[in-house]
Amino acid sequence: MKQVSLTIPEIGLIAGTRAAGAAGLALLFSNRMSPEQRRAIGWTLFAVGVITTVPLVAYVLGKRQAYKRGPTPPNPA
Repeated sequence: MKQVSLTIPEIGLIAGTRAAGAAGLALLFSNRMSPEQRRAIGWTLFAVGVITTVPLVAYVLGKRQAYKRGPTPPNPA
C-alpha cells in the first residue's frame, strides 16, 4: 500500500480546485442567470478547476511512498 503525507495548505488547494470545478458544473446546470452569463462563468470555473487539478495530481503522485510498517513481532513457534 502507498501512503501520501499532505500538509493542510495542500489539502486546501486540492479542495479549492475541486470546489471550483463543482461550482462551474452547478452553474452550467442551473437556471438562475441569463444563459450567456451562466455559460461564461460556468465554463470558466470548470476549466480553472480541471486545469489546476492536473499539476496537483502530479505533485501528490510524486509524493507517494511505500507504506512502512513497524517492526513485526517474533513468530511464536
